[in-house]
Amino acid sequence: MEFGVLGPISAWANGEVLSVGGPRQRCVLGALLVDLGKEVTVERLVDYLWDDHPPRTARSVIQVQISHLRRAFPDLIETTDGGYLAEVDPARVDLHQFRRLVSGAKEASEPADAAALWERALDCWRGTPFSGVGSDTLWYTVVEPLLEERWAATVAWARCTLSLGRYQEVITRLTPLVREEPFREPLQYLLMAALQRSGQRAAALSVYREMRTRLVEELGVDPSPEMQELHQRILRDMEGGVRITDPPHDSTDAEPESATEDSDAAAPPAFTPRNDLPRDIPDFAGREQPLRELLALGQRHDGDPPRAEVAVITGPGGAGKTTLAVHAAHRLTQLFPDGQLFIDLYGYTVDQEPLTVTTALGSLLRAVGVEPESIPESAEERSALWRAMLDGKRILVVLDNARSFAQVNPLLPAASGSLTVVTARHDLPGLSGARYVPLGMFGERSSLQLFRTVLGADRVEREEDHALQVVRLCGGLPLALRIVVGRMLSRPRWTFDHVAQRLGEHQRRFRELRVEGQDVEVVFELSYQSLNDTQRRTFLLLGMMIGGTVDLHGAAALLDRDPPDADDLLQELVSVCLLDEPGVDLYRFHDLIGTYARQKAHVVLPEEEIEAARHRLADHYLDMAHRAGHWLGPRVHDYELGVSNTPRYRNELHSRAEAIAWFEKHQDNLALAVDFYASRGIEEQAWQLADSIWRFYASFGHSELLMSTQERALAVSRAKGNDRGSAVTLIGLGIAHCLAGRFEISLEMLKEARRVLAELGDHEGETRAYGNLGMVYERMGYFQEALSCLEKVLNYAVEVGDQRLEAMERGNVATLCLMLGDLSRAVEQCEAALEIRVDEDSGHVAALRVLGEIGARSGEFDQAFSRFEEALQVAQRLGFNSDEIYTRNALAVAQREWGDLESAVESHLSALERSEETTQSTADSEILNELGTTYVHAGRYEDARVSFERALKLSQERKERFAEARALLELAVLPSGTQDPETTHDRLATAYATFTELGVPEAERARAELERRGWHA
Repeated sequence: MEFGVLGPISAWANGEVLSVGGPRQRCVLGALLVDLGKEVTVERLVDYLWDDHPPRTARSVIQVQISHLRRAFPDLIETTDGGYLAEVDPARVDLHQFRRLVSGAKEASEPADAAALWERALDCWRGTPFSGVGSDTLWYTVVEPLLEERWAATVAWARCTLSLGRYQEVITRLTPLVREEPFREPLQYLLMAALQRSGQRAAALSVYREMRTRLVEELGVDPSPEMQELHQRILRDMEGGVRITDPPHDSTDAEPESATEDSDAAAPPAFTPRNDLPRDIPDFAGREQPLRELLALGQRHDGDPPRAEVAVITGPGGAGKTTLAVHAAHRLTQLFPDGQLFIDLYGYTVDQEPLTVTTALGSLLRAVGVEPESIPESAEERSALWRAMLDGKRILVVLDNARSFAQVNPLLPAASGSLTVVTARHDLPGLSGARYVPLGMFGERSSLQLFRTVLGADRVEREEDHALQVVRLCGGLPLALRIVVGRMLSRPRWTFDHVAQRLGEHQRRFRELRVEGQDVEVVFELSYQSLNDTQRRTFLLLGMMIGGTVDLHGAAALLDRDPPDADDLLQELVSVCLLDEPGVDLYRFHDLIGTYARQKAHVVLPEEEIEAARHRLADHYLDMAHRAGHWLGPRVHDYELGVSNTPRYRNELHSRAEAIAWFEKHQDNLALAVDFYASRGIEEQAWQLADSIWRFYASFGHSELLMSTQERALAVSRAKGNDRGSAVTLIGLGIAHCLAGRFEISLEMLKEARRVLAELGDHEGETRAYGNLGMVYERMGYFQEALSCLEKVLNYAVEVGDQRLEAMERGNVATLCLMLGDLSRAVEQCEAALEIRVDEDSGHVAALRVLGEIGARSGEFDQAFSRFEEALQVAQRLGFNSDEIYTRNALAVAQREWGDLESAVESHLSALERSEETTQSTADSEILNELGTTYVHAGRYEDARVSFERALKLSQERKERFAEARALLELAVLPSGTQDPETTHDRLATAYATFTELGVPEAERARAELERRGWHA
């Protein structure tokens, strides 16, 4: 088995690539391989993965990665006191092979032997180390030092190879590298020397010119004295006899050239060959067919009568016209020895007028050596001189960003054997004999090819679906794709999933893909003026949408049209590129177009028309959210909505999955709709909408939206004296505080809500308040109080025949009975819940989980694991995140009792990781306590202590009394505990007192531990 870190972290066995997991796992493996045989602490791994902002579960996540790596590569990783180390033969790791070869090259006595060893060392590199994984800390502390080793080896190889007279090899290797690292002067120096010694004097001078321009423009400095000296010697030595010295910053015994060499310097010719081409990107991808057409055109003189060839690359802005032209020009350089010129005509550039013919010709004439005072005034004379200067020359000219035929025609060389490549957004009719090369958008294959070329095939393959999603979000526009891969290349931690999420956010997509110099306000105005009156009104009203997106039915409400009519108008705006359609029947504006539409609407439309349209959309959201909320769980408290005329715009939901998808699509818009109602004092609809969406926000980790919508609705309800609305919103706000661990505040709010609803005679609302009080009491460890509340809800459900509510509450009651040790009643409640023939719900998952726990306690592990598997399947399928977390933890306990400790640890950590992902941390202290117990069974006492201490800290912060007492008890009885007897006594006594007060079976264990140590309970 072999491993690679000099590129994407990889592993091979018998020539076949092995899977090494996701980005985190690759980062951990790579870090251990770099420091082979040395301890890498957990703290360093945390820094490598998350910089200064690790999640709460960072250590647990690393333990999961180590566990997976051990399973994939047995005997590779050892645990140390502070972390881990990897043990493997250094010859099987490319980095250590590289270093061994470098050492051999330095010691070699013969230049040929040294060059061969340097070559083999450089061949170990496959790309950028750790590409696609890690953090800024990893980049600066590990990756950059490794890259410096590569550059040092490259310079040493080039010096050695140059001394052997193998100039073309040096040119071939260094040419793309100096484009990649333009400020590494030793590489530039050696490339210039190789070019000059091989007879390519113009190319050598072009390297210097390009490097000097970059240094001056970007850093404000001149090239080093060594570079300037080499440049002057190349200019003086017309015969190419420059003696090569060491590159700058290296020690050298070479003496400078004698001053007498200046005596034979010749004056420069009237026509000066030069290469003005911008840098060619080293990772050009796609456009294979257009590139073949251009190369064939450039080579056409071979065997054919020579002529002045013209190619016109056309396509929309951002299609990659310039990139293709420059890449083709670099490929054709050797065929045009008299020069390669490039000029930007600024045909479509914001805040830059297109170059006039006179100005463009002046620049071109100066480029080929005409002194400024010798350039004629008129465009006609300049054009004639330009053609005369190029007569008999084999030259390649790129006219970039052309505006019109009139701008381009006077610039075209007439010399036989010349090639002119023009890029333009139009066909430039009138250029007779030109070869047109139209460019469209990249297809999926070309887009993925670009990603693979820049980022590495491995990084793309493991996330191909997400990579395709990024391609679609970019619309296949090459400029957008280039921006994406450029950012991913400089941010190794980014995944395609992460990028797709960034691009999918309304406020972020076009900021992520923004290119400077593009002022589109005038373009928007011209596009708006081209619309008819109906289209204009549609455009302006869409600009007033609530939120960043609107679907077809929401747009129908906004426009007050039936969906089919609205669909036609939306598609008309999409066709003229004023509206984006990122998904089926989902629409949004480009940020700047949306801003323009809103500003224009306030100028053109009456304010009352704008308000009426926004009110229709808000009412549509309320109607849809109320109906979608029914799919997420039983609604104990129902009421009649204060909206009308919504069925005209309504789209039907047929499943829980569709309801969740609808909520996810509109989650931000719904919060803004609550703000819309509240800001206008429409309290009835404000609290009803807030109440319709709380369960989605709570279940899917949108805690900030949950809190903000409930607070906004409560404020307006109280301001308007709406007692019912205030009480209902207090329930939602109480839930938000409970999820955040603020149980006392939650209890206060829920008790107030129950009191108000009872005074109003709202029995349904009062029952709902009891259900949520039971949840808070359970989290606080008051199991009897929780059971009393939930029994009230269960009795109500049975009384009114609400089977969905009954199934859910029976599952909740069963959970509490299990906590209190009443196993027979727990089984009874589970079986009753499972007998209720309604759609699968949270109550069924809870019942399956409790039956699994009871089965594990009685030693019926096959049955227990079957129950857990079924519960997980239902929870995952229906998106019950909280149920999934609790079930994974319960499964871990069963695996521990069965004796599979490794799987148990993984299940615990998986539950913690899922909790982190969904921001549902209500179970974290419970999971940490069980994880600590599993570590004790495995003899990993230090890991156990850390886990229990984390559980203790978290439970104390959240005032979770049962979890706190459990952590105290477990810390007190740790086999390797080092606390003093007084601390042990205090922990046991506190745990016993709390368990006794809560009435749970754990009190007996705490009492026995006290007595065993000779202390009274």
